[in-house]
Amino acid sequence: MRILLAQSAGFCFGVKRAITVAFEAAEQHERLTSLGPLIHSPQMVRKLEEKGVEVREHAEDIDDGAVLVRSHGLSHGEIEALQAKQLTIVDATCPFVRKAQKYAEQLAAAGYFVVVVGEKDHPEVQGIVSYAGKRVAVVADQAEAAAIRATRIGIVAQTTQSLDNLREVVAACLKQAQDLRVFNTICDATALRQQEARRLSAEADLMLVVGGFNSANTTRLAQICREIQPRTHHVETAQQIENDWFSGVEVVGITAGASTPEWIIRETVARVESLAKQMV
Repeated sequence: MRILLAQSAGFCFGVKRAITVAFEAAEQHERLTSLGPLIHSPQMVRKLEEKGVEVREHAEDIDDGAVLVRSHGLSHGEIEALQAKQLTIVDATCPFVRKAQKYAEQLAAAGYFVVVVGEKDHPEVQGIVSYAGKRVAVVADQAEAAAIRATRIGIVAQTTQSLDNLREVVAACLKQAQDLRVFNTICDATALRQQEARRLSAEADLMLVVGGFNSANTTRLAQICREIQPRTHHVETAQQIENDWFSGVEVVGITAGASTPEWIIRETVARVESLAKQMV
């Protein structure tokens, strides 16, 4: 049984940066609280907790010490609430997310109706929306975009969206708008990871997508792989892999989300290698 491991699997630039910032801040501050999980990896969040980094969901729950801004960013209101308390802010927001927030703010200031392509309940999207003023809508796909009625539309995307979905939304909005402005805010690493996932899925008899179940980019990778290779399984750890998945499998493809730690990827590969030896 051959194993094909995606070269792009694992941490992206923004996640690497956030983790470095977090561990350095944990050494520098007596008390450090993360407003929401730093990244969508329960295993990495636990490692940070071991370093004394607490997780709180609401700004009003934090009264002292330093506050770590997660990689997905925070809303404009949350930042203001923290500043009003005069708390030390350690900003680990991904630069690509920050760029999407800035473009949304620019479009709103220029009078555009802002369309954010993404998942409305995702913290990154909620943060972007907070910078887009009152004339804003979050759309998941072209069907939702077709319902928008505006003559001047500005579009930004959640950084982990697929380029195909962004293109479809743009096409739908183009039918409505006389003035359309689009900022492609999809992270380059996301696009590369998705392209590689498609290639591996076409070559493999079974795909494993490794990463947090609450991770948007990992879930999207699993969806992309499943469209090509129905025998696709999204797992968070190697322990969740089941032996009977591999019946008749000769080639296994493995990829991982942008917030999946390297050690979890290694454990997954080791688990598949062990199963391959058992099946010889």
